[in-house]
Amino acid sequence: MKFNFEVKEINRYDATDFVQKVHYSKVMPKLTKHFLGIFSENKLVGVLTLGWGTQPLHTIKKLFPKLTSKDYYEIGKMCMLDELPKNSETQMISAVVKWMKVHTPSKLFLFTWADGIVGKPGYVYQAANFNYGGFIWTDVYISEEGEKIHPRSTKSLLEENRLFIKSDKRVFWMTYDFMQHKKIRRIKGKQFRYILPLSKESVKLMNNESTVKWNQKYPKHKDLVWKEMMGTSKYVELTSIPNFDLSVVNVNSKNVNSHSTANSVFD
Repeated sequence: MKFNFEVKEINRYDATDFVQKVHYSKVMPKLTKHFLGIFSENKLVGVLTLGWGTQPLHTIKKLFPKLTSKDYYEIGKMCMLDELPKNSETQMISAVVKWMKVHTPSKLFLFTWADGIVGKPGYVYQAANFNYGGFIWTDVYISEEGEKIHPRSTKSLLEENRLFIKSDKRVFWMTYDFMQHKKIRRIKGKQFRYILPLSKESVKLMNNESTVKWNQKYPKHKDLVWKEMMGTSKYVELTSIPNFDLSVVNVNSKNVNSHSTANSVFD
């Protein structure tokens, strides 16, 4: 089904309320510049945010040494109502790219990650003809309740860990004995890297000046791998995806609540 989506900037509270009702993860990216609402016949049916991840300059420099954070945007959150047909997200991305060429014409690339650690190889980006640039291994923690906890959200837990092991030094990763005490698991998984060039100049840069060999040999579900920490510096490969419960918000509640409001117009 072909849609004529309209892309408009909306306020962050309406965008956040939509995301937290529809997206599998309620945690919102902090470095967001544009909260884009996707409308069909004046109804808000999707949201896509543009900005950067936690290390904007490091991310682009690692891929394109001559570029800076002003040269790209990263997709932070992207989701649509479940009632829309399967290819709707691809059409949403196409509409956003058209919006970017009018409103952010200096941007050379649209960049994103597919969260393989929660079972997503990035099929929507593949359908939108993004280029694939390999993967990185990433670490997350899982609480006893199934909450997915990013290491950057563990400040209070790390301080508790320091006291637990009676150390005077700062702790940067939870120790295995403390994790067992708290019934927390540490999981390694893959994040898949995708990029879309936004101009002919961008295509040349991607082909000639990137540290990554971009291609369209896309990962599939068979390429998903998970490893669990089973001792200090010891990991064991798992046979299936870990038991994330992405509806649980405890450690991440500060982030989730800081973006939400009771004044949303989204129903």
